[in-house]
Amino acid sequence: MVILQLALPTTSSANLRPKLPSLGGKQATVPPSLCVSNSQQSEHPASLSRPANRQSVAAIVFGDGSESQLYPLTKRRSEGAVHIAGSYRLIDAVVSNCINSNITKIYALTQFNSTSLNSHLCRAYSGVGLEVVAAYQSPEARGWFQGTADAVRRCLWLVEEHPVAEFLVLPGYHLYRMDYQKLIQAHRQSKADITIVALSAEISRETGLGILEVNSENQVVEFSKRSEKEPATIISVKSPRKSNDNGYKKLASMGIYVVKKEIMIKLLSEHFPKANGFGSEVIPGAISIGMKVEAFAFDGYWEDMRNIEAFYQANMEITKKTDVGYNFYDRDSPLYTLPRNLPPTLITDAVITDSIIGDGCILDRCEIRGTIVGLRTKIGDRAVIEDSVIMGSDIYQPEDELRRDMKGTGNDIPIGIGEDTHIRKAIVDKNARIGKQVLIMNRDNVQEGNREAHGYTISEGIVVVLKGAVIPDGSIL
Repeated sequence: MVILQLALPTTSSANLRPKLPSLGGKQATVPPSLCVSNSQQSEHPASLSRPANRQSVAAIVFGDGSESQLYPLTKRRSEGAVHIAGSYRLIDAVVSNCINSNITKIYALTQFNSTSLNSHLCRAYSGVGLEVVAAYQSPEARGWFQGTADAVRRCLWLVEEHPVAEFLVLPGYHLYRMDYQKLIQAHRQSKADITIVALSAEISRETGLGILEVNSENQVVEFSKRSEKEPATIISVKSPRKSNDNGYKKLASMGIYVVKKEIMIKLLSEHFPKANGFGSEVIPGAISIGMKVEAFAFDGYWEDMRNIEAFYQANMEITKKTDVGYNFYDRDSPLYTLPRNLPPTLITDAVITDSIIGDGCILDRCEIRGTIVGLRTKIGDRAVIEDSVIMGSDIYQPEDELRRDMKGTGNDIPIGIGEDTHIRKAIVDKNARIGKQVLIMNRDNVQEGNREAHGYTISEGIVVVLKGAVIPDGSIL
C-alpha cells in the first residue's frame, strides 16, 4: 500500500507536471536513496506538512495483497512488483499517474512479499519524495494488516493532522492511464461523500468486480459483488436515499475511490471499526447507510490483472500495432520506472518481428516473434521464441562462474535460454535457466497443471516457468 500526498493547485494543466524527464515510454532518472522505515515511528514526517489554506488529497495505493491472482509470478514478490513490458513493474503505471497528476509526496506501506517492491519504490521514486513504511505491529494492534480498510485505519495518523480534504484509494497492480485531477474535480463538484470510478463500457465480465446500479445523476443506488469461484452473489446492498429516477444503468467498479477525509475517519472508526476490506465491506456499508455515493465513468484502457491469462494478454497487446492495449509511448503522460544504466542490446544475426526488446540483452542467431524480452536476457543460437513473455535476468554471469559451473561444481545450465530451444505461448520469470533443445509449448494442451517441483506451472493453457527455475537440456513442457 502506498500513501501519497497530492496538492491540487489552481494553475493550468500545462504547469502541473513535475520536473522529471519527459521521455515517453523510456525510463526517467530520479535520485536513489534508502528510504525504508517502520510504521510505528512516533514522529510524523515533517515533509507531510501543508499550508493550512491549501486543499490536498492523500492518495493510497495498495501494492500487495494476501491473495494474489497472479501466482506463481507472486510466489516471491507482491502483485505491484510483477514485471511488465520488459522494463517496468505494474505499480509503475499507478505511481506514474500520480506523478503526472502533480503528486509531491509518497508514503508506501507494504506487507506481503514486499522486499522487491520496497527496493523498487525507494530506488525509482525517492526523487519525488517517496518513503517506504513497512507493515508493523503495535501494543494496540498486534496482528498484521488484515485487509485494505484495516491498513488505512491503522495508518490514519500519517495524514489526519494535516490539511487533507479527501483520500484517493488506488490499487497498485492495475494497468491504465488516468488524470486524477479530473476525478477529484468531479468529486468536489458533486459534493459526494464517496466517488467510485467505474468502467463506462458494457460489462463484459461481472465475476470479481463490484457492480454499481447508477441513476441518471450518477448516484449509486445499489451495489453487488459476485465471487469468481462461486456463482452466488456474496454482497448486495441498496441505498436508502430517495430517487425518482428510473433511468438506471449498470457499471463495473474499478476499485478506485475518492472519500472525504471526515467520512473516511467515521467509516473506519465509528460505522465499521472492524471492517477489513474496502470493496467488500466499507463501500457497500457506506451505500447501505445512505451516504452520497457517486460514480465517475472511465472510458480508457484498463486491465485489472485478474489472472495469468489477463497478464499474458496485456503483454501481448503491447507487441501489436493497434490502439487496443496500454500506450507505453505517450509523450504527455510518460511512464516512469527505475533507471538501470544498462548497455544497449547486442543482436547477432537474429530475426526479430513484432517484439519488445529490453536493454542489456545478448541475442545470438535466434528467432523472436511477437514476444516481450526483458532486461539482460541471453538467448542462444537457433532458439525460437514465439508469443511469449521473457522477464530477463537480474545479473550477468561472470565468465569465471560459467567455467566453474561447466566443470560440475555448480549448475551447468547458465541463466538464459539455450541453443535450439523452442518456446511458444509461455511466461518465463526472471533468472530462469533453460537448457539446450528444450521444448516449451504445452504440446498436450493442458489447461491447468502444477509442476512447481519441476520448475513450472500451467495456467489457462499458458506455461509459466518459475523465477530461478532450472529446465534441463532436452526437456519437454
